[in-house]
Amino acid sequence: MSTDIPTDATTPSPSPRPRRRLVVLAGPTAVGKGAVSSYIREHHPEVWLSVSATTRPPRPGEVDGQHYHFLDADTFSSMVEAGEFLEYAVVHGRNWYGTPRRAVEERLDENRPVLLEIDLAGARQVRQSMPDALFVFLAPPSWDELVRRLVGRGTEDEDERARRLATAKIELAAQDEFDVTVVNDEVRRAAEELVSLMDGAVPPLHHGLPGVSRRDGTAAP
Repeated sequence: MSTDIPTDATTPSPSPRPRRRLVVLAGPTAVGKGAVSSYIREHHPEVWLSVSATTRPPRPGEVDGQHYHFLDADTFSSMVEAGEFLEYAVVHGRNWYGTPRRAVEERLDENRPVLLEIDLAGARQVRQSMPDALFVFLAPPSWDELVRRLVGRGTEDEDERARRLATAKIELAAQDEFDVTVVNDEVRRAAEELVSLMDGAVPPLHHGLPGVSRRDGTAAP
């Protein structure tokens, strides 16, 4: 019996690894998105955090290119016209924010975990442009705690604070648009839960808030 291997036999090539899923983090003003993202940046260097562009001036301690790309209005407008943003929106009725598209797509192509921290309007745009992303809502333990955090931050005057709190009520009402809710009762715990979601360790269900419904219609514990 011949043991020759047919000359037309080929070894199947391995299937390419699927591109990672973008994780989008949003929530009401002063809920602590920046603190959670900073914890992940410090303790999980494998996660690439997208750096947004904005037309607002830097706050004390913020570094251009690290916290935001601080742009003037003309530069931002030119980038919008060139289609260079994955999403962009005006926030609190005065300043523009946007996510540079190319950097996000390049990191996903490298199969790196990518976290995009943005506002509600931006998250809705990403839902249209990248519907396969995982959308995570960061919620406060309570409304009173959210007010306490905003007042304690001390970066806004009374009029600005009132405007942000009014916006926060609208943002909280959008929670059910998201795949998962993570409660920021403690920064480290919330950040580690978010990283576990990026690793696929937790199914995409609402959890963490009493009375919040899961996506399958059952009540969360």
